[in-house]
Amino acid sequence: MSRKIIRFVKETDTAEILSIYKPYIIETAITFECEIPSLNEFAERIKGISFDYPYIVCLIDNKIIGYAYAHRQMERDAYQWNSELSVYIDKNHLRCGIGKVLYNSLIEILQLQNICNIYGGVTVPNENSEKLHEHLGFEKLGTYHNTGYKCGVWHDVAWFEKKIGRNDPKPAPFASIREIEKIKLDEIISKYTKKING
Repeated sequence: MSRKIIRFVKETDTAEILSIYKPYIIETAITFECEIPSLNEFAERIKGISFDYPYIVCLIDNKIIGYAYAHRQMERDAYQWNSELSVYIDKNHLRCGIGKVLYNSLIEILQLQNICNIYGGVTVPNENSEKLHEHLGFEKLGTYHNTGYKCGVWHDVAWFEKKIGRNDPKPAPFASIREIEKIKLDEIISKYTKKING
């Protein structure tokens, strides 16, 4: 069996990541994006997100089969302790536990960044994603009804929340991933690479 590797995103990963994302745009309402972004635009997105937040990929035989990232949930300063997570897996590798491992990797890194609350938005129905969030201890907050129109249908979006930090009276500010010791990040990635390989 081929060994899986988890690592942080590289600029050269853009085309492979976009190839995983494209079918979700074209064939599903899992993402509400309706047009495929250009390679340059997508590269800028990755660069912008990974400047402050974790953006990780999973590979088999040097081919990316899934990716996940966190980003700021809301823009106002008072929301800096919140983050929203996203994960996309190649359709040939769904239901293999990859999403769970990538999410857990993100969560541990976000805890080092002083994040207290994490969120996930799920276009429903999406049994895989709903079960992933429930399995990882997210609580369903509620549903935006008929909030997005795609593929000829109006869609609901369910929102999930999980507390991963303490609400201290004087919380430490959000720390960019650039401020976290590399050895601590490498330890997390190494731990979850071992987990995903059993």
